[in-house]
Amino acid sequence: MPNRTVSVIIPCRNESGHVRAFLDSLMAQRTPGLDVEFIIADGCSDDGTREILAAYSAAHPQVRVIDNPGRIVSTGLNAAIRASSGEIVIRMDAHTEFHPDYIATCVETLERTGAENVGGPARTKADTFMSRAVAAAYHSRFSTGGARFHDPDFEGFVDTVTYGCWRRETLVRLGYFDEALVRNQDDELNYRLVLTGGRIYQSPRIVSWYRPRGSLRTLFLQYFQYGFWKVAVIRKHHMPASWRHLAPCLFSILMLVLLLTAVAGLLMGRGGVALAAAALMAGTLGCYLAAAAAFSLQAAARAGFDLLPVLPLVFGTYHLSYASGFLAGLALRPKPSSGHMTPGSVFSQISR
Repeated sequence: MPNRTVSVIIPCRNESGHVRAFLDSLMAQRTPGLDVEFIIADGCSDDGTREILAAYSAAHPQVRVIDNPGRIVSTGLNAAIRASSGEIVIRMDAHTEFHPDYIATCVETLERTGAENVGGPARTKADTFMSRAVAAAYHSRFSTGGARFHDPDFEGFVDTVTYGCWRRETLVRLGYFDEALVRNQDDELNYRLVLTGGRIYQSPRIVSWYRPRGSLRTLFLQYFQYGFWKVAVIRKHHMPASWRHLAPCLFSILMLVLLLTAVAGLLMGRGGVALAAAALMAGTLGCYLAAAAAFSLQAAARAGFDLLPVLPLVFGTYHLSYASGFLAGLALRPKPSSGHMTPGSVFSQISR
């Protein structure tokens, strides 16, 4: 029987700080019975990444580097898919490191479960104080709403997974990734898959380690973009994939309405209205702060109590950035032909 053919597709841009570790994890893959090609779509990197990729490609003929002039993840993924030939397609990321059995386990799980997409949970690898704090909050239900892929121990059918492994015909049927999206293209593709009756399976035996952001500024920009482009996904499908996507925005709107009501009450001489709005606002904010403190203690118990002083700030950054991006998306209504797609803009710049 001939070997199964597998195409690994990787979007990449300006990853000089992490790409060597990623490429080393590629070369360490154990793939018996599989004929594997690696296609890296480089988005015009200008930080030395392209030179690193060229050196690895010259030494390893199974690694092919192609251009991604669109510079964003979705255009890079689609360019790599079109350049690939495997019957199975696996999506990887240059900001992540992969267990040596990652590819083989993806293929085995795809065939064993009969699912249309399989993947592993989102594990993290952090090596600085702040990246440890970002990772600790990332694995908390309080920051992300309890999505299953944040649980490293969950196995079963889910609504989305980290990265993904598909049969080629599945991607062809779905029409590939939506190139109008700078962010959330993986979740949106998985949403389309589920809407058409497809199944997604998560296995904790599929192991990778994502490198979280190392500062509040870069975390804010990342989740601002997630919130901004989530609006485009909701507009496309006329409903959210999950109601948890709306929670930070609804909370922010509530606080803003209460603040404006209190101010208006004072300006109009309606002291009772102003007092009631201020009291409700203070009570709501107090509940949020109490929850942030409780979940910070829980996260610190898992990841280290030295992180406790900054964890409330990290949780707040997750929520405020996502809510701000979502509100900006509602106001600006992102479209692929707009300035929101301009490389380097606050809406599309990849923060590291």
